[in-house]
Amino acid sequence: MTTLSTRRWILSAGLLALLSGCGGDAETEAPARPAWVVQASAQGAAPTAYAGEVRARHEPALAFRIGGKIARRLVDVGQRVKAGQALAELDASDVALQREAAQAQLASAEADLALAKSELDRYQQLLDRQLVSRSLYDARKSQFEAAQARVRQAQAQARVSVNQADYAVLRAPADGVIAQRLAEAGQVVAAGQSVFVLAEDGPREVAISVPEREASAFPVGRELVVELWSLPGQRFPGQLREIAPAADPQARTFAARVAFDPGKATVDLGQSARVYAAGEAGAVVSVPLSALYEKDGEAALWVVDPAALTVSLREVKVGAYGESTVPVTSGLQPGEWVVAAGVHLLLEGQKIRPIDDDNRPLRLTAADAD
Repeated sequence: MTTLSTRRWILSAGLLALLSGCGGDAETEAPARPAWVVQASAQGAAPTAYAGEVRARHEPALAFRIGGKIARRLVDVGQRVKAGQALAELDASDVALQREAAQAQLASAEADLALAKSELDRYQQLLDRQLVSRSLYDARKSQFEAAQARVRQAQAQARVSVNQADYAVLRAPADGVIAQRLAEAGQVVAAGQSVFVLAEDGPREVAISVPEREASAFPVGRELVVELWSLPGQRFPGQLREIAPAADPQARTFAARVAFDPGKATVDLGQSARVYAAGEAGAVVSVPLSALYEKDGEAALWVVDPAALTVSLREVKVGAYGESTVPVTSGLQPGEWVVAAGVHLLLEGQKIRPIDDDNRPLRLTAADAD
């Protein structure tokens, strides 16, 4: 019995050892997972282009200083005008009546002043002869001073009425081109309501819209480059002159103006242009968007060890996303290999079989990672 029990124990131990050995071989001989890998490339940041429109630097909205009905419109959109040129006229009938009323009030005040002056002179003579009291003389003197004040008031109102007649004609404040017409003949407008927009002669600018995420990179004075669609290939130096302090509530972009010097080139208002903003100086490491992985809310990449052909997860810092790639600002060196697809299927230290985007095997060496 003892011999049989010993034989059974030896047989069981042998089977366990055999099974244990088979399990270890299964783990070491597990096939490596194929993975598409790419090498992090380093290149200068490409300039970003922004579509824009050529505008005048000064574009005042022109309006009448008084309200009324527009009797005549004298210019059209796109017409060149000179400083002081009449652009539109209001119906001046009411203004003329107001001017006549002011002149009549002035004449009445002057007549009252003349009467008060003669009364004061007469009472002065009577006072000298002691035929009237001092209080009666003071009363006439007060009436004379009041008449003088009424004359000054009437004169001021008369001047205002003259100005009102001048305000019935809208004139150009400077040389330029009519960019917009916002009212038509026969329309009743209020004082200060815009009728025209004048694009004044002088410096030209390009109006662009800057996305929210890039607004912080556009300080006033930043050097830019302008290219006109009518002059392809010719680029002019520009500078950011102003940027809106708040984003447009609908487009969520910041309106900006870029001043530029076209030299002797002909620049027409409203023509299309592009503004180029150079990327950050120095080399930028970029990887495909599909290579990004998220770890604890932070961006990460599966970096390949070219010697052991294993992967390890590494946190990185990335910049603004492009159409197909993303710049890696820190955490990755140029030339390192990263997994570009299927990153959610990998495990730390997992062995892989590198392939390219055509499913061809890749041979990675330590030199490739330098």
